[in-house]
Amino acid sequence: MKKLFVITFCTLAVAITIVSCGGSDKPGRSYMPDMSYSVAYETYAPSDERLKASGATYNHQPVKGSIARGDAFPYTIPKSDSGYARAAFVKNPLNIDSINLKEAERLYLINCGICHGAKLDGDGPLYKGGEGPFTAKPIPLVNDEKANNMTDGTMFYSVTYGKGQMGSYASQLNTKQRWEVVAYIKSKQAKKVAPAAATGAPAADTTAAK
Repeated sequence: MKKLFVITFCTLAVAITIVSCGGSDKPGRSYMPDMSYSVAYETYAPSDERLKASGATYNHQPVKGSIARGDAFPYTIPKSDSGYARAAFVKNPLNIDSINLKEAERLYLINCGICHGAKLDGDGPLYKGGEGPFTAKPIPLVNDEKANNMTDGTMFYSVTYGKGQMGSYASQLNTKQRWEVVAYIKSKQAKKVAPAAATGAPAADTTAAK
């Protein structure tokens, strides 16, 4: 009886082996087809169509309120008359000593120098002593009472939203870069004011002659 069972088992095993090795047009079933047959994503394939077909929603935009790595916190003061007045009380949030003024100068020359001039005197290529496209001279950022009296916050507001004939630079410069440019302008103003104060006329001697 035992021999019969062993013979029967061996016969079945051989039969199954022969059948399983035989040719067949049916590949059988995959336990995890998405692992066996991965979907290739080409570099320039229309991913939006695939996402839409799958029911997923993705607009390629960062989550609202998120902050780019290395950038400063968002500027929350709105563009309005009251916002412009409030901006005057906003201080530069950057540590002035840690600002790379050479990089800030580079940003200024690229974005601001074309109007306000490389020397911050309002004589940039667009004005060029009255010979350029602009007929009105841009405001000088040094040796000018109005510019010198601008606070950091007021200047930042103007760069962010634009002021007068100047448009907004919020799309060209991120929040941190705008504050760096403001710090650069203020450093130049301080250097111009200091020598003028040092060369002022001495106070008159009011001591009465005896």
